[in-house]
Amino acid sequence: MTRAPERWVPDPLLTIDEVVAWIRKPKATLYSWHSRGQGPPAIRVGNVLRYRRSDVEQWLENHTDRS
Repeated sequence: MTRAPERWVPDPLLTIDEVVAWIRKPKATLYSWHSRGQGPPAIRVGNVLRYRRSDVEQWLENHTDRS
């Protein structure tokens, strides 16, 4: 029996406004983090930043306070 090939589904790219609404930080904070390499990894698409949902989730996981 042959298995049907899995269909590739791209990781959604979020706008900065979507990330801001998700993590509840000001847009200026995200821009500042990006310029210092401290926030979630971003992708520059033309003149705007986009964020892979999985990268933001991983960044949040890595910054979870477990104490």
